[in-house]
Amino acid sequence: MNKLSNLHKSKNTYNDSKKSLTYCLLVTGPAYGTQQAINAWKFANTLVMEGHILKTIFFYQEGVYNGNKFISPASDEFNLLIGWKTLAQKIGCKLNICVTGALRRGIINDIEVKNKNLTFANLDKDFVLSGLVSLTNEMLICDRTIQF
Repeated sequence: MNKLSNLHKSKNTYNDSKKSLTYCLLVTGPAYGTQQAINAWKFANTLVMEGHILKTIFFYQEGVYNGNKFISPASDEFNLLIGWKTLAQKIGCKLNICVTGALRRGIINDIEVKNKNLTFANLDKDFVLSGLVSLTNEMLICDRTIQF
C-alpha cells in the first residue's frame, strides 16, 4: 500500500510541475495548398501560450514558399505570411529559410538579386536565408524539434 501511495504522489507531482521546453519547428509545407504550414503556425502559437520557448522556425523544401512576400491570399483567408511575421516579432524567434531550397524555387533576397542581375527580390525582409548547418545547430540546442 505504501508503494502505491508513493507512486500516486510522484505521479501527481510530475503532472503538477510543468517544465518549459525549447522548440525548433521544421516547416516543409507551402503556405497554401496543404495543412502543414497553418498547422505549424497554430502549434507554434499554442506552444507560446503554454509557456514554452520557440527558438527558431526553419522553412525547408516546399516550406520556403512561406517567406514569399508576394503571397496574396483571398480576402476571406488567413494571411500566413503576416501570421509568421507577427509571431516571430512577438516572441523574438528566427524565421530561417533554407537557402538551397529557396534558390531552387525562385525565392531570392536582395543579395541574390545583385549577384544574378535580377530586377527584384521576393523574400520577405523578416525571413533569413540560412543553411542546414544552422538547422542542425538549433536542433542540438533545443529540447524538441517538430516537423510539419
